[in-house]
Amino acid sequence: MDLADFDKSPNLVALFLARADVLGARPMLWAKRDGAWVSISWAEAARRVCLIAASLRRLGLKDGERVVIVSENRPEWCLADLAIMAAGCVTVPTYTTNTTRDHIHILENSGARAAIVSTAKLGKTLLPAIVQTDMCRTVIGMEPLAPLQGGVFKTVGWDSLLDGDPVLARAEVETRILGVGRRDLACIIYTSGTGGAPRGVRQHHGMILMNMAGAARVVVEDLGWDKSDGEVFLSFLPLSHAYEHTGGQYLPIGLGGQIYYAEGLDKLAANMEEVRPTFMVVVPRLFEVLRTRIIKQIEKQGAMPNKLMEWAIGSATRRENGKRRLIDRAIDMVIERTLRPKVRARFGGRVKALVSGGAPLNPEIGSFFSGMGLMLLQGYGQTEAGPVISCNRPAAGVKMDTVGPPLHGVEVRIAPDGEILVRGELVMHGYWQNEAATADVLMPDPAAPNEAPWLHTGDVGHIDAKGRIVITDRKKDMIVNDKGDNVSPQKVESMLTLQPEIAQAMVVGDRRPYVVGLIVPDADWALEWARDNDERFDFKALQGLPAFRAALRATIDRVNAELSVTEKVRQFAFADEPFAIENEEMTPSLKVRRHKLKERYGERLDALYRV
Repeated sequence: MDLADFDKSPNLVALFLARADVLGARPMLWAKRDGAWVSISWAEAARRVCLIAASLRRLGLKDGERVVIVSENRPEWCLADLAIMAAGCVTVPTYTTNTTRDHIHILENSGARAAIVSTAKLGKTLLPAIVQTDMCRTVIGMEPLAPLQGGVFKTVGWDSLLDGDPVLARAEVETRILGVGRRDLACIIYTSGTGGAPRGVRQHHGMILMNMAGAARVVVEDLGWDKSDGEVFLSFLPLSHAYEHTGGQYLPIGLGGQIYYAEGLDKLAANMEEVRPTFMVVVPRLFEVLRTRIIKQIEKQGAMPNKLMEWAIGSATRRENGKRRLIDRAIDMVIERTLRPKVRARFGGRVKALVSGGAPLNPEIGSFFSGMGLMLLQGYGQTEAGPVISCNRPAAGVKMDTVGPPLHGVEVRIAPDGEILVRGELVMHGYWQNEAATADVLMPDPAAPNEAPWLHTGDVGHIDAKGRIVITDRKKDMIVNDKGDNVSPQKVESMLTLQPEIAQAMVVGDRRPYVVGLIVPDADWALEWARDNDERFDFKALQGLPAFRAALRATIDRVNAELSVTEKVRQFAFADEPFAIENEEMTPSLKVRRHKLKERYGERLDALYRV
């Protein structure tokens, strides 16, 4: 196995089968069964993929037809994804948090002819959508599904897909994939929809393979690729998200690694200690939560652990900025023997890198984990680009206010207005059945109209002296006040949510005289405040107390002291509840859906300009 395999492979299935032939009986996929981790070997995974592919063809699926997957992360997700492609079809991943209305949109837009769903619970939102759209001929249940009256589709059990002759099935797959090239469609991944209805991104085989090749070079050249035992990935983010789909599934496949499927957020900490992963891809929000928990635990341990934490963060920050002092080496030796082993143990003790993506990471978060002895790399990208465009590389020097240099083979340039433009095989061929939206983001270079178009990312930034991308904001989210001054909402929100008193925040101020904020107080802090002030802990009632509001006002003023005049948050209002996926105020990748919050709290925010 070598890096050239990524560049030479014609499609994802061919690469997987080649890896499986080499690795054979070694474990590939792991899941908890009755309290114990159980594995599926590479050879067995390949056998099942080919049998499922043969069964999908027997069920009537034809080349290019779309198949929806609705499932939590589990081995069957990976097997289904590969089998759909091995059958010559196209995977359409969807989020387990989707409502029936969401499923209707994706079914109608993709024209899916079959669906694979994991449980009866998830079927409760999917099956009514299938009945209403009347498009799917077949529904496959990984587990038994509850019967639904009125359905015109055929229901099939997962185990029945594994019937057949594995030798014949493998031969059929190998013959079929000879006609599948890197430019052919592999999957349609629907964007999270921060600004409206999700759009289907057409991801071709070469797009994902190029992403894998670039990411693999970071592992091999900067972090050390363990070919003997195989790298261990803990899969936690939804596989329906392009970041996990490429980074948490196909990158491990390409590297010949093992994939463990986490049991959920409530058991993630225990799973990390059990699995002892070498890599994880994670979103910034999880790092924020973990940082808060670690700090609270250290604060309770007395003056010396707190001093060690302060030294660790300071040393990491100076290292990033090239301002190391002679004493920092001695400080690091002390911290390495005292504080860091305890923190690393919480992540299993052998993590080579935690890769953050999906949303901007506050540099202070990165410096914190670096100081705690964990390699935290920030990646950057979007679904339309495979999704990884760039990543911090230790060999090039990790600086937490950058997202690193572009991956191998990726062209990046900055437009005159500061927008980041991207070109290369990793760029999508367009949105599914949406030529107008495609034309808005894929634009040819007027000076070279015959070359591949540039992807207009919508992100604003620049490239530093060492070739690393620095992102300053989202072009569409940029606040332009009534005086024409630009304000980065992400910067202000990130600084607010770093405060222990604030869990979530959104700021607005477009075409207004000043910036105002919508605040969700931190629940743990609010509980402590109530106890200290002899008040009953009622989240809603607390927000009406002048003293409680004054405490939050003091927190915001503390942040304002570090902001420019135009960035300062002048007034604020409380949200009625936390921003969440369930109330549609956050995407499944935990990004704030600004348009939803503005719809709900628009009048409340407008009133802040009349105070």
